[in-house]
Amino acid sequence: MEQAKILVVEDEIIVARTISNQLHQLGYIVTGTASSGKAAISKALESQPGLVLMDIILKGEMDGITAALNIRENLDIPIIFLTAYGDDQTLKRAKITQPFGYIVKPFTITDLRIAIEIALSQHKLKRELRENRDQLATLLNCMNDAVVAINEQGVVTFMNPVAENLTGWKQEEALGYNISDILKIIDDVTEEITANPIANVLQQQEVVYLGEFNSLINKNGQRIPIGHSALPFKLNNEISGAVVVFWDLSERRQKEYLEQALKKEQELNRLNSLFISTVSHEFRNPLAMIQTAVELIEIQGKNLTETKKNTYFTRIYDAVQSMEKLMEDVLFMGKAEADYLGHNPVSIKLDNFCRDLIEEFTFIKNSSHKIIFNCNSHHTDAMMNERLLHYLFINLLSNAVKYSHPGSEIQFNLSCDLTTGVAIFEIQDQGIGIPKLDQNRIFDSFFRASNVQSIHGNGLGLVVVKRCVDAHNGEINISSQEGMGTTFTVTLPLNSVIS
Repeated sequence: MEQAKILVVEDEIIVARTISNQLHQLGYIVTGTASSGKAAISKALESQPGLVLMDIILKGEMDGITAALNIRENLDIPIIFLTAYGDDQTLKRAKITQPFGYIVKPFTITDLRIAIEIALSQHKLKRELRENRDQLATLLNCMNDAVVAINEQGVVTFMNPVAENLTGWKQEEALGYNISDILKIIDDVTEEITANPIANVLQQQEVVYLGEFNSLINKNGQRIPIGHSALPFKLNNEISGAVVVFWDLSERRQKEYLEQALKKEQELNRLNSLFISTVSHEFRNPLAMIQTAVELIEIQGKNLTETKKNTYFTRIYDAVQSMEKLMEDVLFMGKAEADYLGHNPVSIKLDNFCRDLIEEFTFIKNSSHKIIFNCNSHHTDAMMNERLLHYLFINLLSNAVKYSHPGSEIQFNLSCDLTTGVAIFEIQDQGIGIPKLDQNRIFDSFFRASNVQSIHGNGLGLVVVKRCVDAHNGEINISSQEGMGTTFTVTLPLNSVIS
């Protein structure tokens, strides 16, 4: 172990020699002795000792305390005061210099050794702690992320340059302020100021992560999207503060927006192309059917029997109905895309509505299917958009008829849960069902299940259904098994606020 170098400051020559001899006996190196404050400062600067033994009462203009203050300002040297006076006033003045020891004369060589060893050990620990702190500060200042440290009261104790740049606060300005004054975080979805997560860190004593879509409102009022985490740090198993690390998500958010916009544009282009080709094909078929029927009527003229005429007229009527349905779906989708479905819920008795709908549907379709309606509730009063409900259930019933065997039964069930405030509609058929692999895409525009084969359809019916359900802030679920049939379950709030 390296021998410590010690400077002795004592105005009594005999006492100074005695102390020097004791230090030699203990194995220390005495770099010199000084009898005045000015001489002590000069020799300390010249010899750079590892410790100073300073008598408080010195002859001359400068006492030991003043000399110690001067030495402390220029050199990182531990100082132990020596004095024959232990009064409170002297002790109070001595504390200002942050001494590492205080020995009252007379003292033994053992007292001297203990005081020196403790002082050297404490000074070494403080220097290592300071070096570690400086290294940590350098590391934090070099980070690309913003870092703010706080004490257990939430008061800011450190900010790195990145944090200064993002918050708009300089460290010297922020020190002493509460973290909630520096970090004002707003929820991008609700546009409300969020509860500062640092409080949770200090209370729960665990790491807290900021959720997505949050922004920092800095000192200048600028809004910056950020992500961040906060974690507590402990001293002797007690929470002594926390550190917040946050980062600027502006570039990442902008990139995400651009990617989403590009993806949406590509999807729109795909849908537009698909729309044009599908609509063109769907119009071309009935138009060709109408043209063929008209030509046959013109060619055969008076030779046509009533049965043949009715057949051709039925084909023309069906073709017109097909085009009308397609146009209705296309116009509906256009309004839905433009968020123009209308905001007009009305008072309606759902059981009466369903019965009238089935009667209308049966009359128009003239189908051999049997639609069985069951209402399991006495109270079916609701506030809903009747026009959207009509679109919704006409499409579901049309699909049930279209994809079921002629003459089969279709169940239409209604129940109203007043406790949860919802109406639950079920339409169940015994048709061809929907393959499991197709069920995730069944509500995509122009998508048709792989088992529909030659059954006519345009792939828009269920899209219309989904938009009607979403407009009521409802849910639609599907349960289907290929070859066994399909059940659509629609859950709508009884008092809908149309979105």
